[in-house]
Amino acid sequence: MSNDFKSGFVTIVGRPNVGKSTLMNQVVGEKVAIMSNKPQTTRNRIQSIHTTEEGQIVFIDTPGIHKPQSKLGEYMVKVAENTLNEVDVVLFLVEPDQKPGKGDRYIIEQLEHVKTPVFLVINKIDTVDRDSILEVIAAYKDLYDFKEIVPISAYKGENVDELMKTLYKYMEEGPMYFPGNMITDQPERQIVAEFIREKALHSLQQEIPHGIAVVIEKMVEREDKNLIEINATIICERDSHKRIIIGKQGSMLKKIGSLARRDIEHLLGTKVYLELWVKIKKDWRDSDFLLKNFGYSNGEL
Repeated sequence: MSNDFKSGFVTIVGRPNVGKSTLMNQVVGEKVAIMSNKPQTTRNRIQSIHTTEEGQIVFIDTPGIHKPQSKLGEYMVKVAENTLNEVDVVLFLVEPDQKPGKGDRYIIEQLEHVKTPVFLVINKIDTVDRDSILEVIAAYKDLYDFKEIVPISAYKGENVDELMKTLYKYMEEGPMYFPGNMITDQPERQIVAEFIREKALHSLQQEIPHGIAVVIEKMVEREDKNLIEINATIICERDSHKRIIIGKQGSMLKKIGSLARRDIEHLLGTKVYLELWVKIKKDWRDSDFLLKNFGYSNGEL
């Protein structure tokens, strides 16, 4: 490690579904955060690690800042807001085809209270023309004094290298916080649970995904069968939701399991036997006990 090795922490904030998880996965080159076109996909604080000979940047992907409708929503917003003063740079992700709305203005209000440098990162530039990008830059420049403005396409990786170069200019000399070959601090069990939830988000109707959680009941290596055996439970809030998740003759549950198993096998590098169950826990999103039981601990970091 060189004497001028730089390191620091960067948090990514923005309205739900602006591509925060996509950017983080692009930066580390592996899938560590789940992605969906449904809002409020990320529920916990997820740290991903980018390490080069120049330095190490730890990216913190947070739930989208939004007006909460439940205790789970309150937890998610608190997680996001608590990170703003803990990092070296804040990346505020926006979309180029939308001018600042209520959600964006609310986030900017939160940013007014922090001393951390804030970058405006305009994502999804591959979906619009240059004039649209210039218009959105002009609209946001009037609302906040951003230290840097960087247009990117997280999905295609366009200009992400330039974003990284700019970030390192704001990092100070520091230690390597994580081993160089480590890309996330998330336990395997948590990533596995999130992969299953992601496939449910993709497969289920719009109103159901926000009401589900995934709990890993068992995850053991079976050396005699050269595989890892995983038992997981999908938690939902209503009997009608349970029927939809299971599907006709178990078809939907099999689909979710089959899709999730591919990602899990890639993550673990071995064959996986995945068994899914579905249980009802009514109104779990407003239960302090169940939220803590499912890994959402009142926004404490």
